[in-house]
Amino acid sequence: MSAKYVFVTGGVVSSLGKGLAAASIGCLLESRGLRVNMMKFDPYLNVDPGTMSPFQHGEVFVTDDGAETDLDLGHYERFTHAPLSRDNNLTTGRIYEQIILKERRGDYLGKTVQVIPHVTNEIKNAMRKVSSNGADVTIVEIGGTVGDIESLPFLEAIRQMRQELGRESTVFVHLTLVPWIAAAQELKTKPTQHSVKELLSIGIQADILLCRTDRSLPLEMKKKIAAFCNVEERAVVAAKDVPSIYEVPVCFAQEGVDSLILKYLHKEAPEADLTLWKDLVHRSYHPKDKVSIAIVGKYVEYEDSYKSLKEALTHGATSQNLKLNVTWIEAEGLESKFPEDRSYEAQLEGFDGILVPGGFGKRGIEGMLNAIRYTREKQVPYFGICLGMQTACIEFARNVCGLKDANSSEFDPASQHRIIYKLRELLGVEEMGGTMRLGAWTCILQEDSLAAKAYGGATEISERHRHRYEFNREYEALLTGAGLRISGTTPDATYVEIVELPGHPYFLGCQFHPEFKSKPLEPHPLFREFVIASYKNRMSRVSEQVDSVTTVG
Repeated sequence: MSAKYVFVTGGVVSSLGKGLAAASIGCLLESRGLRVNMMKFDPYLNVDPGTMSPFQHGEVFVTDDGAETDLDLGHYERFTHAPLSRDNNLTTGRIYEQIILKERRGDYLGKTVQVIPHVTNEIKNAMRKVSSNGADVTIVEIGGTVGDIESLPFLEAIRQMRQELGRESTVFVHLTLVPWIAAAQELKTKPTQHSVKELLSIGIQADILLCRTDRSLPLEMKKKIAAFCNVEERAVVAAKDVPSIYEVPVCFAQEGVDSLILKYLHKEAPEADLTLWKDLVHRSYHPKDKVSIAIVGKYVEYEDSYKSLKEALTHGATSQNLKLNVTWIEAEGLESKFPEDRSYEAQLEGFDGILVPGGFGKRGIEGMLNAIRYTREKQVPYFGICLGMQTACIEFARNVCGLKDANSSEFDPASQHRIIYKLRELLGVEEMGGTMRLGAWTCILQEDSLAAKAYGGATEISERHRHRYEFNREYEALLTGAGLRISGTTPDATYVEIVELPGHPYFLGCQFHPEFKSKPLEPHPLFREFVIASYKNRMSRVSEQVDSVTTVG
């Protein structure tokens, strides 16, 4: 049986939600018993997003095999169980890199290397490779917007795929915009018409139109779009704005998107079972209470920098039937000029829990240290991830162990006490090329630790990493002697993975990024337990306030 593909493209403007649309389609097909795989092509010339600023591109998502990928792969993993790796995200840069290497080796036997057929063949081969793992349907998202010069080779490649495989094996889903013009008080279909025409000009006829809109599409408008864009009336889908992204699969199911795709692909499948998704949506809209979390980070001006983090917190909160209230705090705003200046504490009061996420560089570090000191001294639940674990160790060394000069060699190479450092520095190994610890690493947990309890008593776990600096075990005896607990390490005991503070309501730092493995229906245990501890803190404060009022009365 030939491979089946769903190609997702976007028009009119960027940021319409192609990634969420593709992920939701994957979710629906998976709920009907099909095995899906997901793929994203990005048209920029960077080899991968690993060296791009979070302000430019948002979060860098990491797969088990250590690939630094587009954040849309995070949506794919949260909505489906597709086995993603570096093969599932390719950029123009990586494709051209592969082609140039082949040309230098002489693989093309002296031929002129061109966009057609060489670049398009490389793109098609990448799609075939991903679909060869036994997937019933492979969903391929083309980044960028139709009409962009850099997207043309990818669009030409998927056009050729239909020519080669036939209509019964390919479906084109086009995401477009139906804006509401306030001055005219009406929805406008012209942008959608032009976008479909642009797609048609390069030889692709859309099969299904996902029309992004902030309100319902009247039936007459759907008929108009269908007539002008040469699609079935029921293939004009209102992709309406919804409060929760996890409602999108449910909305698509109501519009019959999955049934339409299966019809076009000539594929039979059982009816979708969305019971768990509907229950998830119900809980997100009808919480029993709320929990308030402050995220003290370096890139808070652009929330997509912490996309998986925010979603993992949401998963933890929804699992407890709680509404998540997140406050983003710029770490630099918590810095103080003098050690005795504690005025920053006013910005941290009233939160149920505080989280310090990952990041690179020294900007905002002193503010993070102040936030961590506050959580440790005030007994506020704390969760540190990657840089958040490293700064927790530095804060403990400074303010509990008395090492005022304690630091990371990333921030101060001349520091006398390098609590955090590059392991290779100590070994005297000269740095060459990429030095990050990336992808899945095994971690051994200490029994009866906070981490082991969160993981249900497990003693061995696997989590994903993306960092360059490590805890310096030369300081282990000093810090553990003062009360810090190292509860997770790599099997060979070389790297420290988790630290805790016994006796604290919840104080845990992990070197890995647990947010990358959290799913809405399968919340990550560390996020779940952090939310539970934060909510307990909230209820304790509410109880104290009630007691205070009662006493005064």
